[in-house]
Amino acid sequence: MRRFHRLQALLTGMALLLCSCGNGAGTEGTSAGASGAAGEASVADSVAEGPETAGEEEDGTLAEPSVAAEKKERIFAYLQENFGTYMLSCQQESTWMTSPEYEMDYLLENTGKLPAMRGLDFMNNDFEGVVQRAIDWDARGGIVTICWHTGVKSSGYEESKKDHPNFKKLLTEGTDEYEELMESWDLAATALQELRDAGVPVLWRPFHEFDGKWFWWGKGNGENFIRLWQLMYDKFTYEYGLDNLIWVLSYSEKVKDGWYPGDEYVDIIGSDNYDDSTNAKAWKKLEKITTGKPMAFHECGNVPSVKDFVEDGAIWSWFMIWHTEWLTKNDTENLKAVYNSDLVITLDELPSFTE
Repeated sequence: MRRFHRLQALLTGMALLLCSCGNGAGTEGTSAGASGAAGEASVADSVAEGPETAGEEEDGTLAEPSVAAEKKERIFAYLQENFGTYMLSCQQESTWMTSPEYEMDYLLENTGKLPAMRGLDFMNNDFEGVVQRAIDWDARGGIVTICWHTGVKSSGYEESKKDHPNFKKLLTEGTDEYEELMESWDLAATALQELRDAGVPVLWRPFHEFDGKWFWWGKGNGENFIRLWQLMYDKFTYEYGLDNLIWVLSYSEKVKDGWYPGDEYVDIIGSDNYDDSTNAKAWKKLEKITTGKPMAFHECGNVPSVKDFVEDGAIWSWFMIWHTEWLTKNDTENLKAVYNSDLVITLDELPSFTE
C-alpha cells in the first residue's frame, strides 16, 4: 500500500514526498499465527524505501531510512498479523523501587516469564536512563514502548496534571509558550534519535488519556489536541527524522468522539482502563473510529483472565499492566496463568526482528 504523506511547510519550509513501503513479509520463527483481520499497510507512511544504512544530515535528519526503520516495519507487520488472535504481554517499569528491574523480577519470580514488551517513561527528564534501558531491552529481543508524563516545560507527573496552558499561544509559532514547548520536545526528540541511531524502534505513546482531560494536553478540547498531536508528529518526523517510531494513540476508557488526529498520523489506537475489565466497551468504540489498525489495551491494573478476554471478544494487540502496586496486587495464580497461556506472547516467544 502506498500513500503520499502531507507536506510539512511550517517546520521544514520545503515539500517532502515520502513513499511508504508496504510490508508483506512474514515473521518466521514466531509461535503466533497470523490474523486475517489485519491488513498489510506499513507504518503511517513514515518510512521511505532505501538501503539499510543512511547518512545523517546536519540537522539530524536522515537522507535515507535508518536500520531502525526497517526493524520497525517488521515489528509493525508482526503486530498486524497477530492482532485479534494473540496478545503480547507488556509491563510498565518503575525506577524508584529496589531497581528498574523491580517489575520484571516480580514477573519472572511469579510467572517464570518476562513480558514481550517493556513500557518506559521519560518522566522527570529521565532521558539518559530510558535510552539505556530501552537499548538493553531491545538487545534481549524485546519490544520497547515509551510514554511521557511531562509538563509543558518537561519534567514530571505533577506538572502533567497541574499545567493549564493557553492553547492559542501554545500552538502559535513565535510565542514564548510555543518556544518553551519546542525546547521540551527537543529533549525527547534527541533521546529518540539516540535510539534510532542505536537501531531501536519505539512504540511512541505521547499524550496518553488525552480525552480524560486530567493531563494538560487534554485541557484544550479535541480540536487543539489534534493540532498538538499533528504538530509533534510533523516535527519529530520531518525535523528530527525519527523514522524509528510507531505512533500509538492512547485514549482513556471514555474513548470520546472528536479527538482522532487522522489515519495518516496514527499507527495503533487503544485505551487505558483500570476497572478490572477486559476493556471491551472501549474496544467497540475504537472499532468505529478506524479500521485495519491494531488496537491495544495500553494500561490496566488487574489483568483479566484469558477466558474473559476470549469471551468478550477483546483480543488486544497487547495489554500492559501498570507498575509497582498495580502489578503486585494482581492475583498471582491468574497472573501466572495469563503469562503461560498459549494466547499470550512473552519475551521468549518473540521472533527475531533483525535480518
